[in-house]
Parts: sequence; C-alpha cells; structure tokens
Amino acid sequence: MGSTITVDLSSVGVEAMRATAPRTWPSITTSKTKFEEKQPYDAQAFLDSAGVARRIVEYGSKVPVFAQGDPATSVLYIQKGSVKLTVVNEAGREAVVSILGPGDFFGEGCLAGQSQRVNTAATITRSTILVIEKPEMTRLLHAEQALCERFIKHMLSRNIRVEEDLIDQLFNSTEKRLARTLLLLAHYGKQDNPEKIVPEISQEVLGEMIGTTRSRVSFFMNKFRDLGYIKYGGKLRGLQINKSLLSVVLKD
Repeated sequence: MGSTITVDLSSVGVEAMRATAPRTWPSITTSKTKFEEKQPYDAQAFLDSAGVARRIVEYGSKVPVFAQGDPATSVLYIQKGSVKLTVVNEAGREAVVSILGPGDFFGEGCLAGQSQRVNTAATITRSTILVIEKPEMTRLLHAEQALCERFIKHMLSRNIRVEEDLIDQLFNSTEKRLARTLLLLAHYGKQDNPEKIVPEISQEVLGEMIGTTRSRVSFFMNKFRDLGYIKYGGKLRGLQINKSLLSVVLKD
C-alpha cells in the first residue's frame, strides 16, 4: 500500500526554462509547431490501483528533494507545487537546469542506466510529489498505456525544450531570453488559461536560467515593470506576468 510522508524542512535554504530562435517560437506563437497541451496524469486513479508500489511525499518550500550524486533509484511526478533542478560543476558553480510544475516527471534518468543523480532537485513552493521506484516504473510503462503515453509526451517535450534552449542561447538577446523565460513560467503557449501569477523567483536564479548576471536581469525586470508587462512587490504574492510581454519575444 502507499504511504504519505510529510517533510517539514522550511529552514533549509535551497529556486528554466527555454527560448526560441529569432522571430519564430512554436511554444508561444501560433506557428505550425505547437506543444501538446499538458494534461496532468490522473494520479489519484493511479494511486487507487491495487498492487502499485508508490508513496506520496509532501515537502515544504525551498527544501531538497534529492542531491546531485545521490543514488538514482526512483522517478518522481509533481502533483502540486514546483521544483527547481540545478547542477554544480567541479569549481562549485551552480546553474539552473529547469523549473518544473504539476504534471512534470523528473529523475527519469534512472530508467536509462544512471546510477547517481546528475542534478539537484529542490522545491520552490510547498509541493506534493509522487515517488515511484525504478522497478515499479519500468513495470508500469509496460502495463499502463495511459501512463506510458503521458511519459512519452513528457520526454518529447523535454527534448524540444533542450533544442530551443540551445537556439536561444546562440541567437537571442538577453532581453528576449528573459521575456520568454517569464512567459514560460506562466505556461503561455502550453495551455488555454496560463497562470498570471507565478511563484516569485530571485533575480539571481533568473540570471542562471538565461545565462547572464543579476544586474542585467534587474535592468530588464525594471524595464518590463515600467512598461506594464509584469508586476511584483508590495502586497502581490508572486510575480504577475501579463500577455503583453509577448511583444518583447515577437519583436525583430
């Protein structure tokens, strides 16, 4: 049977996304290629099924899920909340790999033979995460068609994102990269009703995500706020992303 574990490590401090070639970005614009709308897998039906070895872990905000170098023994699925993936090189420099939300899998490298985690996962907000051990996940991918299809869509979307990240770093300006990252945090282009307010993320983390400095992020964040594209601070809990920010991504 499954179990629920509550992890309260709120005192532990531990917070990308992607981009597009100039003038064309299939994830936000209405061009020919378009991401599949992400529909969260029916986790409750999965949990209620007999004989499924799984557990649910509830995490506080800004706490570790696993660390780079830990044994890779399970695949994780986000039911609620958000998770940041980071990597650290030998010199101790940290970079943000991705920010994930409800409906996303992570830690799937164990299925491809990874014996250790190649990145660190930490929550950004309070999160509920389904943990499936590697043998059980392998069995389910063969036995559960719905789960297998959802997982394949996840992997294809992840590959598309990696390609777009590379194109963005090679061709787009810092301003466009930041605008696109903020829009993707709000899920613009991926669902009919994008989130207008997302968890606030530090400017240092945004800089790591797009490959620039905190000062450059601060400059463009202030510019976007002055133009009414975004809103943050004051009584607003989080970062408000307005659709008008698309004009930055789409301009020549």
